[in-house]
Amino acid sequence: MIEIKGLTFNACHGVLDSEKVTPQPFVFDIRLDFDSRAARSSDDVRTTVNYAEVCERVKEVCLCNRFNLIEKLADSVLKDIMLHFGGVTCAEVTVHKPHAPVDCDFSDISYTQKMCREKVVLSLGSSKGDRKAYLTAALDALKLTDGLKITKISDFIETQPYGGVAKGLFLNCACLAECLLSPKELLDRIHGIEASLGRERKVRWDDRTIDIDIIFFGNKIIAEEGLCIPHPDYESRQFVLAPLKQIVPDFVCPKLLKRVSDM
Repeated sequence: MIEIKGLTFNACHGVLDSEKVTPQPFVFDIRLDFDSRAARSSDDVRTTVNYAEVCERVKEVCLCNRFNLIEKLADSVLKDIMLHFGGVTCAEVTVHKPHAPVDCDFSDISYTQKMCREKVVLSLGSSKGDRKAYLTAALDALKLTDGLKITKISDFIETQPYGGVAKGLFLNCACLAECLLSPKELLDRIHGIEASLGRERKVRWDDRTIDIDIIFFGNKIIAEEGLCIPHPDYESRQFVLAPLKQIVPDFVCPKLLKRVSDM
């Protein structure tokens, strides 16, 4: 872990008009998690996270933007760090605003946010219209999603409909991505992509232009209303497993504790 403490810049962030034109100090404490084994053995700066470059990135975000809230400032700094330093697995940023215009005595006001890089596996399917075009459009939209980086895509395979309602043959695929979003944020983005491609949710299991499911989100196990990860019953669906075996054969399901290749 690398820690940077007390990194200070005078900048114009705040809700008040005066804050937008009069600089005040913003102080950053940053913690970076990464695999340091190569750096420890090689003693080569190219194998570590260059903290001088991190400081420059924070400086650029802080001085080249204007935000109302320190929450947005922290979020922007985190995203910039995670996008520019691929070796960082998790980053935590605390933004201090010691001169905040509050009419009372205080020593500090701060906000802390953490962001981790997770490996996410998505399953895609289409049984309506130009299925290949819908899958391609969905993948293109995922590639353009802020905070999501597609790293592998399986072959497209044709499969029988599942659930006893849909009539058309499905075209399916899966993709692996690095994700900086929370599971719910990712689900919201997916629903937006599905809606933009004409997905209608009238009858369960019915034919659809596009269907995108979150199969794995790192090693998380989530059971909430509208969100269940790993995806329920995926292990019995060959139209999901076949593409998964192409792109993540050695991934161990956190719930079943089995490798995908062994399912």
